[in-house]
Amino acid sequence: MDDFASDTDSDYTSYWRDWFISSRGNEYFCEIDEDYLTDRFNLTGLNTEVQYYQYALDLVTDVFDMEVDDDMREQIEKAARHLYGLVHARYIVTTRGLAKMMEKYKQGVFGKCPRVICESQHLLPMGQHDVPGVSNVKLYCAKCEDIYNPKSSRHNSIDGAYFGTSFHNIMFQVYPALMPQKTQRRYEPRIYGFRVHASAALMRWQEERREEMKERLRNRGMETSFEDEDEGDEELESEEEEVEEEQEGIDDMFEGQGQAVQ
Repeated sequence: MDDFASDTDSDYTSYWRDWFISSRGNEYFCEIDEDYLTDRFNLTGLNTEVQYYQYALDLVTDVFDMEVDDDMREQIEKAARHLYGLVHARYIVTTRGLAKMMEKYKQGVFGKCPRVICESQHLLPMGQHDVPGVSNVKLYCAKCEDIYNPKSSRHNSIDGAYFGTSFHNIMFQVYPALMPQKTQRRYEPRIYGFRVHASAALMRWQEERREEMKERLRNRGMETSFEDEDEGDEELESEEEEVEEEQEGIDDMFEGQGQAVQ
């Protein structure tokens, strides 16, 4: 009898969270464990950030039983969603929260990198600020180390503080095997196989700075985690040098003919 009652209470308590997680636009969120929500230590300081804090907490934990009008109910519902988001940012950096988000990451729930060279690398949600109301959620690609806006407007309206600025970095610290190899490959603008001059000069400068950085890291015994593409780069550079030498030879030939005519 006691076991039946405890199961019933557990199902009843998880109702609001089940509804919230299954709602369209909330796919980025994971379900927060009941014991985490009921531990007051995990909610420290949130009572000053959430309006109708106690009512919102009661609603999230499904113990809210007051009769209120529709306007008040809407305000409490809004506060409950905000409270859940703030607690969510704390929960996903715990061991249990990281495990749940890792599964979503593996399944590609957060989407794939739109950069073609990243080859559909899975993304992670992140915030640019830990303070709510400053910026919306972004998606981080660990391969190109850039951030992107979500494709869906439903996801694009989620507050970035509900994921925080540290979650994606902690994820790869706890699960280093998930960290993809970074790529050095870049798109090179060309005309009939030749690099566009201004872009080529900029890319040479950037490559020089990158090689200097990698050399400093090697001297300090630090892993660069870049793909081994140096051999391919050397072959590309040698081919370009051959083309430049041929072009210089042709130019010299025409110059010699011009001097002979004079």
